[in-house]
Amino acid sequence: MSATPTDTTTSATPTDPVLAAERAHLALAGDCLTGMRAAASAVADAGVDAWASERLGAARAERLRSLAADPGVPPFFGRTDTADETFHIGRRHVRDATGRPVVIDWRAPMSRPFYRASAADPQGLVRRRRFGFSGGELTGYEDELLGAGDEGDGALLRQEIERPRSGPMRDIVATIAPEQDEIVRAPLAESVCVQGAPGTGKTAVGLHRAAYLLYTHGGQLARTGVLVVGPNRAFLRYIEQVLPTLGEVDVEQTTVAGLTGRVPVRAQDRPEVAALKGDARMAQVLERALWGAIAKPADDVLVPLAGRRYRVPVERLKRHVDDLRRRGRVADDQQRLHHAAGRERLALLLAEDARRQKEEAGGSPTDAETRRAARSPEVRAFCDAVWPARDPAGLVADLLTDPAVLARAARGVLTDDEQALLLRPATRSVRTAPWTEADAVLVDEAAGLVERTAGYGHVVVDEAQDLSPMQCRAVARRLAAGSLTVLGDLAQATSPWSPSEWAPTLAGLGRPDTAVRPLTRGYRVPAEVLDYANRLLPAIAPGLPAATAVRREPGALEVRPVADLAGPLADVVTALAAGPGSVGVVCADAAVPGVARALQDAGLPAGVLADDGTAAERVAVVPATLAKGLEFDAVVVADPAAIAAAEPRGLNRLYVVLTRAVSTLVVLHRDDLPALLTA
Repeated sequence: MSATPTDTTTSATPTDPVLAAERAHLALAGDCLTGMRAAASAVADAGVDAWASERLGAARAERLRSLAADPGVPPFFGRTDTADETFHIGRRHVRDATGRPVVIDWRAPMSRPFYRASAADPQGLVRRRRFGFSGGELTGYEDELLGAGDEGDGALLRQEIERPRSGPMRDIVATIAPEQDEIVRAPLAESVCVQGAPGTGKTAVGLHRAAYLLYTHGGQLARTGVLVVGPNRAFLRYIEQVLPTLGEVDVEQTTVAGLTGRVPVRAQDRPEVAALKGDARMAQVLERALWGAIAKPADDVLVPLAGRRYRVPVERLKRHVDDLRRRGRVADDQQRLHHAAGRERLALLLAEDARRQKEEAGGSPTDAETRRAARSPEVRAFCDAVWPARDPAGLVADLLTDPAVLARAARGVLTDDEQALLLRPATRSVRTAPWTEADAVLVDEAAGLVERTAGYGHVVVDEAQDLSPMQCRAVARRLAAGSLTVLGDLAQATSPWSPSEWAPTLAGLGRPDTAVRPLTRGYRVPAEVLDYANRLLPAIAPGLPAATAVRREPGALEVRPVADLAGPLADVVTALAAGPGSVGVVCADAAVPGVARALQDAGLPAGVLADDGTAAERVAVVPATLAKGLEFDAVVVADPAAIAAAEPRGLNRLYVVLTRAVSTLVVLHRDDLPALLTA
């Protein structure tokens, strides 16, 4: 092995010819990238027409965004050598003025050996080289002579993994492991469920899979789009820069609340009410409420067509309505006739009926005349009486405020007690109703029954173990014929609907045959911390294998009993804040104001992490319910017993909290620890 350290104080001497050559190539790549940006900016508008000019401007702006300079991100991070050629591997393709590749995009097929090759299977490589950087400067390299059976000691790989965390989540493109790469490069047509233990990189794998699919299937996904669904706005803010860093700027990232935000949420349900509204049976209740409001025709209709009126008898009207209603209640959403389309189809059927009558009498009505007949007051009045147009929010409001409407729709589906839980007083306006997040999901379900929901070519959904059945349906409606990447960890399940296995969630997402791929090697969390948190697994996820860590950090874990929290907490945070990286102080939600005040009174720069992921200060006081998916260099868990006692799945929440640390975890407890943590 040929290696030089990455630490700038002990890096190779300036006369090292390898280091000098690689620095020269780095400078060349930077110059070429600048040239590519200049070329994109200089693309001229031929002035063909306004539409062409607009499209050219949009394409140029998108290209410039994808090539945007990031001074902290070097053009390449690795290199592969075969017997015949050498490739530098980076986050995006870089070419020189003649078109010769200077850096190969990590997603290209020829980059795959960088991630997959080993001494046992070199995949044609004689050398894999990793580079160390500091402030954008190339400071060292490490060679693995795979052709000679030498994989090196992974010093640079470990340093990159352990690099201090601050700000948004970083990409892991330089450190993707073989088992992660296998998921990242799974075919577009294949849906994947990643059961990932803490620190295994499941979120990063899902985001890199999105970037890989956009690179490999850009034309197809440019039409259908890619959607990333996260658990909350704090999480989205944390991951928001990963895809742009990889050159992908047109991926929609939202939460389930953002996805279903058709009504203004201004209230909160009691836990038992929220749990009921998230139950899959509510989909059947809504379907009944919508389709059950369709009436049976009671009389003939006279349809005006080309100056005459044609009678459509009530028996034919009944047949038309029954046929359309049956098509509207098929199980397959792709084959289902939606309510609004059914209403329009009914109007057209009446007009077509009149057209046939006129043709049988020797007439020849035009298509335009037939369409006018379908829009005539007589036909519209019939449709209003028999197949009334429905507003999704109004439908849900009627269901939740009118006992008779709810009773008819829920008969045999919900018990009387469950119906009583759902009912609330009526309001003057649908817009001013006390809508909750669970209500918004119901409105989205109703909207999906009324009209077809636009779908995406690929959807990535993170923390999927916490989705309610109704939230799963909301995501499934956006899938259309596309594929899915499901990310989560059953041990971190904290919602009332959280399953003990993935099958119910995958069925609810519309992809029951999706293969579950486990990630159990932790790269982020030190072994000492992960082993400590794993003590909770027998209680929270007894069938789940415990994750293992690739690195040990002596001194990474400290568990300290305290009589009073304020003083010791301030001392610990002061010591941790003196080092590099981020510090998160995690406590039960109810304790957040007191913890923040205690730190501020001690003169520490501490701010509360908001729901949108912002924190005013370097030390973040984190409500336990917002900790999922986040990571900090150092984590202080204040009063774990209070976290465990705050909710029904409190031990699961505590497991989440204990696994947020990259380097150091300090547990300060006033009360007794959960029994499993004292074993």
